[in-house]
Amino acid sequence: MHPSNQKSEIINHKSAAFTLTLSRRERGFTLVELLVVITIIGILIALLLPAVQAAREAARQVQCKNHLKQLSLACHQHNETQGFFPTGGWYGNWGPLLERGFTERQTGGWPYAILPYMEQEALHALAQYAPPDANRGRQLMQTPLQGHMCPSRRLPLIYPATELVILPTDLYGVINRLAKSDYAANLGDTFVPSTGSPKSLAQGDNPLFNWITGFTGVCFPRSMMAPRDISDGLSNTYLLGEKYLSSDYYGDGAGGYGGYGNDQGLHHGFNSDTYRYTYIGAEPLQDQQGYDSTVRFGSAHSNGLHMSFCDGSVQMINYTIDPEVHRRLGNRKDGLTIDGKAY
Repeated sequence: MHPSNQKSEIINHKSAAFTLTLSRRERGFTLVELLVVITIIGILIALLLPAVQAAREAARQVQCKNHLKQLSLACHQHNETQGFFPTGGWYGNWGPLLERGFTERQTGGWPYAILPYMEQEALHALAQYAPPDANRGRQLMQTPLQGHMCPSRRLPLIYPATELVILPTDLYGVINRLAKSDYAANLGDTFVPSTGSPKSLAQGDNPLFNWITGFTGVCFPRSMMAPRDISDGLSNTYLLGEKYLSSDYYGDGAGGYGGYGNDQGLHHGFNSDTYRYTYIGAEPLQDQQGYDSTVRFGSAHSNGLHMSFCDGSVQMINYTIDPEVHRRLGNRKDGLTIDGKAY
């Protein structure tokens, strides 16, 4: 080969090698470039995460609202069949009894009374007293219902209880874990102190027994409220709503005073777990740590709570609702007008 041609070939080889080296370098990433890409991805995730969480909470709120709607429809079916909204039962140390029907003689609370109208007839039948069967009673009290749990708050499981002895003891006895509810019935705008619970069915059936009276709501001990008794109008009176519960006690109903709004079961008679007031000073609150209340409505949602009205509608109520408006909505018969825009 001619020397000049050989020299040219060597130069061409070197040029090709240099070009290949450049192309390889152009296709690679430096450490700085990689860090920049990771930072950008992190920023995008940080921007998207709140949106994803907001979407999930919105879906949970829709589900919660639907739960309350179904409970309200069951109350209305109860009214259509029995002629009145569900009774509030006896006191919280009593469990339900199938044989005592749907009237003021029923010892269990409103969640038990509406079971047949929620396609839960088999569960309702477990409260049969004769013959007493503690296993059957325990099954009733320890069967969680998804429709009673707010998905923003907790799962439909059984939770610790502090009121362990449930009357009648030969049907229920001692149960230390119970199904719960995140929803409560409207007691009205007047706080009524307890006068004590009957120790037996015979004592409670005695006309001379000193039952507490004076409730202005729709569901309370031995209540049998028909639509005609709600003189303020069905669309102007609360029926059910989400209850306030300190986040300290979501999973623990055995926390002293703070657990009293979450210490008993789904089907107990009248108690603060499933009944709440609307009086001034008991305005609704968002769940929070370090503060508990056994009388308020409230929820785990940041923008308000769901309340159902006696006409079957369910609305989101702001935490900033005028206390006087909230009070009036709890009273079935005060005769005072309410501006629908106020809530």
